[in-house]
Amino acid sequence: MHTTPANTMAPHDAIVIGGSYAGLSAALQLARARRRVLVIDAGVRRNRFASASHGFLGQDGRAPGDIAADGRAQLLAYPNVRWLEGRVAQAEAQVEGFSVQTEAGATEQARKLVIATGVVDELPAIEGLAERWGRSVFHCPYCHGYELDNGRIGVLAINELSMHHALMLPDWGRTTLFLNDAFEPDADQLAALAVRGTVVEAGAVARLEDSATVVLQDGRRFTMDGLFTLTHTRLASPVAAQLGCAMDEGPTGAFIRTDAMQATSVPGVFACGDAARAAGNVAISVGAGALAGAMAHRSLMFD
Repeated sequence: MHTTPANTMAPHDAIVIGGSYAGLSAALQLARARRRVLVIDAGVRRNRFASASHGFLGQDGRAPGDIAADGRAQLLAYPNVRWLEGRVAQAEAQVEGFSVQTEAGATEQARKLVIATGVVDELPAIEGLAERWGRSVFHCPYCHGYELDNGRIGVLAINELSMHHALMLPDWGRTTLFLNDAFEPDADQLAALAVRGTVVEAGAVARLEDSATVVLQDGRRFTMDGLFTLTHTRLASPVAAQLGCAMDEGPTGAFIRTDAMQATSVPGVFACGDAARAAGNVAISVGAGALAGAMAHRSLMFD
């Protein structure tokens, strides 16, 4: 981690990098503590493809963009908050605080950082999947399973981890696991699937058609009401790596290591949202953001 001298007192108490659900929640705690807050946001929410968000108390069924827009408006009602649209290209520690630079060349300083940049989903290479992502192909049963109304649910396997979906989803509907030549269940796994009532279909998936029809390479067609699959995830920003934050390896990709207070391994840097846990949704991100913001405030007071 490179450290440069600070030229002037940091104009912000905290910079929150990422203005989606976790970042908004973190910034709100800091704003209400009357701290000077800057939010830098690239404007790319992970759930931008979904028409509705579910499982967030008080907001169930609302459009994700509307939830985020309301949160931003409420946050910007505080006069001690600035909002900067852009993507952070570089972050580094100074003697007292941190400096970040956006891709547009703006440089900002703060005493503390909150990283809430989220992750990017790298989708399975199945024809027709990308344009259905978030509409009829999903990754989170808690977010989208109920709306399938006990219907026909397909699981598109990418590796052995797809067993998790295949064993969960019978609680939401009649489930079929399409192995897609991704792995071969052993006897114990087949027995577990049978107990849950999951049907197993061998053969590679050629493409998806209509709303959620699975077409295998041998020509067989299966009309589903919705599909679930895993993605590979990568951090949406290089900032945590630039600062030297420790990482953990999750089942679908690396994420920023944090302690119970959302603090990273780098003093003065906190992280929250999907970038800082192996899995998440809007409600979990908002909760983690609230904790990160409160702990960043505590750090401003006592560190």
